[in-house]
Amino acid sequence: MRQQLAALILFYAAIGPAYAQSEVYLCIDEHGKKEYKNTGATKGCKKIDLPGITTFAAPAAKAPATSAGGKATASPSDFPRVDGNMQKERDNDRRQILQNELKSEQQKLEDLKKEYKGGQPDRLGSERNYAKYQERVKAMEEAIHRSERNMEALSREIGNMK
Repeated sequence: MRQQLAALILFYAAIGPAYAQSEVYLCIDEHGKKEYKNTGATKGCKKIDLPGITTFAAPAAKAPATSAGGKATASPSDFPRVDGNMQKERDNDRRQILQNELKSEQQKLEDLKKEYKGGQPDRLGSERNYAKYQERVKAMEEAIHRSERNMEALSREIGNMK
């Protein structure tokens, strides 16, 4: 991907000056609409002079920092570090938070399913129009599916933890 991008940049850098040196015309039609063109054969067009293009070389890429073993380090040497016990505490806190979220999502799903009653929820007094009832049932179905997906995602996240 980077090679393709570099090739594309080099291509445009090579042909860019050719386009930059072409003539540009400002054309104004009978309604006062301005349009820029590369030909001035129509009525109301006049050639305009544009300043030349200034180009700069790309900055040199920095070599990755290496550790004593010669391997590239993931972070700079002055980056703050967390000791192992602190990281374990943070991981445990994260696991507990995810488990609490999963538990609350399970309770929410139970409540939604109770109210949904297998696709036949009770009609509300404000739903004299059957279309409103159907909209609410559809919204309930979507909420149930969303809650199930949330539970799957939370379970997957807990499973991915060390």
